Amino acid sequence: MGNIGPIIVLALIAAGLVWLLLRALKGQEVDRRVIFAFILVSVAAPLLMPVTFKAKPTPIVRALFDAIDELPEGSRVLLSFDFDPPMSPEVQPMADVITRHVLAKKHQAICMTLWATGQAQFNITMNDVIKTDFPNLVEGVDWVNMGYKAGNEGVLNVIRTDFKKMFPTDANSIPFDSIPILRGVRSCGDFDLIISLGGGRPGLKEWVLFVGDPTGVPIGAGVAAVVAPQLYPYYPRQLVGLLGGVKGASEYESHFRDNYEQYRDMPTPAMVMMGPQTVAHIVIMAFIVIGNVLFFLARRKEGQS
Repeated sequence: MGNIGPIIVLALIAAGLVWLLLRALKGQEVDRRVIFAFILVSVAAPLLMPVTFKAKPTPIVRALFDAIDELPEGSRVLLSFDFDPPMSPEVQPMADVITRHVLAKKHQAICMTLWATGQAQFNITMNDVIKTDFPNLVEGVDWVNMGYKAGNEGVLNVIRTDFKKMFPTDANSIPFDSIPILRGVRSCGDFDLIISLGGGRPGLKEWVLFVGDPTGVPIGAGVAAVVAPQLYPYYPRQLVGLLGGVKGASEYESHFRDNYEQYRDMPTPAMVMMGPQTVAHIVIMAFIVIGNVLFFLARRKEGQS
C-alpha cells in the first residue's frame, strides 16, 4: 500500500469490527443496518483512497507470464482482441499488461480482432500502452494492427493455413507484402504464441479448436471471470496459461511489476479494482467469525444454566 490513506481505512474498519464484537459480547443487539453500513464503507473507502495489495500469481497465471518471458527475443506473438466495452473492465487491464510484457521483451506483436468492437478496445491499448510506453517502436516493424475481420470461426479456418488470404492488408490498408513484421508469415503456424483476449464467442474455445489443436502453436488467454471456470480444463494441455477475471489480471500486473523495475509506476487498474473486493471479503469473513463466536458463547451459557 502506497500511502497513509489505505492504512487509515483499514485501521478504522478494524476498530469498528472490534467495537461490534465488544458490543455483541455485552449482549447488546447489533442492528443489521450497521452491518450494511460496514459493507458500504468497506467498498466505498478503498475506492476513494485506493487500497492495493501485492498479489502472488497462481500457477496458471504464472505459466502465461513465463510463456511470454521465456520466448527468444524477436518472437512473433499474435494478440486477438475479442471483446467489447461490457467486458472491458475485466479484460482491458489484461490486454494492456500482456501487450506491455510482449513489447518489453522485444517480441513482435501482431494484433487483430474477431469482434467488430475489438478494434476500439485495441485502440485503447495502442494509445495507453504502445504509443505511451514504447514511443520508439515502429508500426509495421515492431507491431502491427491487422484490424477486424468478420466471419467468426470461418476466419480462423482460413488463417490457420493462409493468413494473407484473410488479411491482404492491415487496418491502415497497407498491403500484406509491404509490412516488414509479416515477412515469413504464411499461416498461424508461423507464430510462436497466440493469445486470445475476451471471453465470448468467437473466443478462446474457437482459437483452441480451429487453430491451436491443428497447428500445435501454444495458446494463452485472458478472459472474463464468468467464463473462466469453463476454460480451466484446457490447462495445461491445450493452454499454456490463463488469466481469469480481475483477480487474474491483478496477479499478472503485480508479478510483471515485480520483475520489470522500469514499470513499477505503471497503471495497475486490476490491482486497484481488487482492493475494494479484498477489503469487503475481509469484513464479511470477520462478521462470520464474530457470529460463530457469539453462537458458541450463547450455547455455552445455555449449557451452564
